[in-house]
Amino acid sequence: MTAPTIPDANPPLHPETELVTGGRDSVAQKGFVNPPVVRGSTVLYPTADDIRAHRGEYQYGRHGTPTTRALQQALIALEGPNCAGVGLAPSGLAAISTTLLAVLAAGDHLLVCDSVYRPTRHLCDTLLKRFGVETTYYDPLIGGDIAKLFRPNTRAVFVEAPGSQSFEMADIPAIAAAAHARDLLVIDDNTWATPLYHRSLDFGVDLSIQAGTKYLGGHSDIMFGTIAANARAWPHVTDAIRALGVCAAPDDVFLALRGLRTLAVRLAHHQAAGLAMAKWLKARPEVQRVMHPALPDDPGHAIWKRDFSGASGLFSVVLQPTPDRAVDALLDTVRLFGMGYSWGGFESLIIPFDCTSYRTATQWTPGGPTLRIHIGLENIEDLKADLERGFAAFNAARA
Repeated sequence: MTAPTIPDANPPLHPETELVTGGRDSVAQKGFVNPPVVRGSTVLYPTADDIRAHRGEYQYGRHGTPTTRALQQALIALEGPNCAGVGLAPSGLAAISTTLLAVLAAGDHLLVCDSVYRPTRHLCDTLLKRFGVETTYYDPLIGGDIAKLFRPNTRAVFVEAPGSQSFEMADIPAIAAAAHARDLLVIDDNTWATPLYHRSLDFGVDLSIQAGTKYLGGHSDIMFGTIAANARAWPHVTDAIRALGVCAAPDDVFLALRGLRTLAVRLAHHQAAGLAMAKWLKARPEVQRVMHPALPDDPGHAIWKRDFSGASGLFSVVLQPTPDRAVDALLDTVRLFGMGYSWGGFESLIIPFDCTSYRTATQWTPGGPTLRIHIGLENIEDLKADLERGFAAFNAARA
């Protein structure tokens, strides 16, 4: 008689399940579903020998607590099998600066995509420049030809896909292949898709950054950043975090962990509503072009479809040529779309932008005023009605 097959007790879990189960230890948490918020600096050692040997599960609050460990374990599971560790930072920009300081030294050369998050460019042009690091900006569509920009002292390549505000889709695997052929590190700002929709480390990236302020938190009430690294890069991250004294606030860590549990549900809505609104805007006569890589006719759609499993609620539109007063009339009329920086929360947002002054490797010539839009969790019919009112004011001001 054939013995019955017993299913594997620990089969691989889908990402949505990892979001719910990762970092949870009901025994250590005394049966509670969520870990407690541990606020502390000093950790006591039981013996003189223990403190001399720095022996203990936790040594000092800045170096980690049960709360931060729970979040790190959950994020490691989300980032995938190539993740050796995740560092936590007090903001997305702090995660970026810590990562760059971790891998660069005076005399190094850094390559950064021209469509990068503007504060990243500011960091490169100021602090890193003072420290003797030279930055060259490259066309985000360069692909494998980035090898032509490598110098003997090039140390790392920084990518962001899609590009901040303008949504170009970089070919990350091609860039990573060229970089690794020269033993360079590849850094990716993966805030737009999160590891739920794009596991950067599976596509040749060595260090993947998120502004957890956005979709991880999901409620516009925390400042937080993460640095995920593979085995090659992780030692650099841990050394930099310890040397710089980087740590995230305990309440923000807890809120990030709580937000993580609902990330799959929220992102699914952001994706569906964002794509529906993008298609609706694309059909509007006031809109010249919609920049959203999940749209089939977007120039970056093929790369997005190949490398990403989903999209978020953030995209941009180019309006028909018009005076600023018409754009301002639209922005001042809408009520459900707030005007404010950041994104990724439950609310819809809209801001005007112009990349002209902060592009050097490419030219920004959209052909009309540009708006960045984040679609939140509101009913999309209400959002359409709100924009209808905005466009009515827009058209009246153009007349």
